[in-house]
Amino acid sequence: MNYDIIIIGSGPGGYVAAIRASQLGFKTAVVEKSEVGGVCLNRGCIPTKSLLKSAEVFNYAKHSENYGIKIENPVADFSKIIERSKGIAEQMSKGVQYLFKKNKIEVIQGYGKLISENTVEVKSSENGKKSYTAKHIILATGAKARELPNLKIDGKKIIGYKEALTMQKQPESMLVVGSGAIGTEFAHFYNAIGTKVTLVEYMPNIVPLEDIDVSKQLGRSLKKAKIKVMVSSSVQSVDTSGEKCEIIIKTKKGTETHQADIVLSAVGISPNIENIGIKEIGIELENNKIKVDEFYKTNVKGIYAIGDIVHGHALAHVASAEGICCIENIAGLNPQIIDYGNIPACTYTTPEVASVGMTEKMVADTGIEYKVGKFPFTASGKATASGNRDGFIKLISDKKTDKILGAHMVGLNVTEMITEIVLARKKDVPVLDIIKTIHPHPTMSEAIMEAAAQIHDEVIHL
Repeated sequence: MNYDIIIIGSGPGGYVAAIRASQLGFKTAVVEKSEVGGVCLNRGCIPTKSLLKSAEVFNYAKHSENYGIKIENPVADFSKIIERSKGIAEQMSKGVQYLFKKNKIEVIQGYGKLISENTVEVKSSENGKKSYTAKHIILATGAKARELPNLKIDGKKIIGYKEALTMQKQPESMLVVGSGAIGTEFAHFYNAIGTKVTLVEYMPNIVPLEDIDVSKQLGRSLKKAKIKVMVSSSVQSVDTSGEKCEIIIKTKKGTETHQADIVLSAVGISPNIENIGIKEIGIELENNKIKVDEFYKTNVKGIYAIGDIVHGHALAHVASAEGICCIENIAGLNPQIIDYGNIPACTYTTPEVASVGMTEKMVADTGIEYKVGKFPFTASGKATASGNRDGFIKLISDKKTDKILGAHMVGLNVTEMITEIVLARKKDVPVLDIIKTIHPHPTMSEAIMEAAAQIHDEVIHL
């Protein structure tokens, strides 16, 4: 065998798995057809956060007088914002390349395809086709933007997230289809720098996987920021033949016609499982994703799969955790099985959204007796001083056990605060212990303590 482990794909699942494998003494190689770091690092998580930071700074500049600072006519330089985003992505990609070199991981550039349970064929323009063997092969090929039949991405007027990150010119108007994390983040960014944005969601509420209270609050915040939000609506067709896109939208009240320079399709992702040899060697699929066990083994011995191509949350941090779990099981370390009921989800709009566990509706549907504690940031000194009091902390607890069933946050910096609840849930910490844990003042995080206190009728600042 050429290697102990070959990993196809170098995104947050693949590169993390490779580094852990090397740490455990495995001779490891990674096959990558594009940039090291995958979509997340180069065209997803990292560059979008750069854009959102630029939007935040511009928003502060526009409203600087609220903070006692006068800035005359601030201007968002779109090309420089995009350039900064690319630079940060390149910097992080170089960081992963450094980690590969440090851990003696070989990068095989090219398109990888399974030939057998132990062989990967790599095709590249430089070397043609070449085969490599390994005792274990891990598929970590990620996902691409999903396309609707009536909303085909042409890369010019109808775009996906990749094009939204690299446009040469800022559009005057944009219609965003889909209000999950990708759709709402891009809607927020482009609106913040001056593009007229309309956000269209098929479901009755935006960010439909979140708790209903969070969805409603974020909807109010986006509308306050002058984003037109359309729920219970669907795009029927887009005519791109004119100077602007003509968009037909079906709503509860009937059909409407809208115009926009750009239509951004953000209707989810589709796993990259085509043309990588899974059918040829008989890897089992389930609902268009690779079927794996709790340690990410497929039905073919020696082949594993992690990340967006398996069932579970299509999130970078989940892919990383799956990669580590998979490698540690191969090494015989008996790793903990991932608890998919305790995965934090984050959306980086302004205000941010973060959640873990069950929504209130989910809890109610189970018939469990529960209590809710909710603390608004309007009562937070830190939020007031920061200049944005939108949002709240909401905790849902089991009335009998006092354990946290779910946490739902919307507000400034809540993506940095959710981990407290993730750890509390992992360790079965009762709500009372959160109340009695002294939180620093003034911070946004003390709102967690206050929400917990409301569950026990001990809240001080409401």
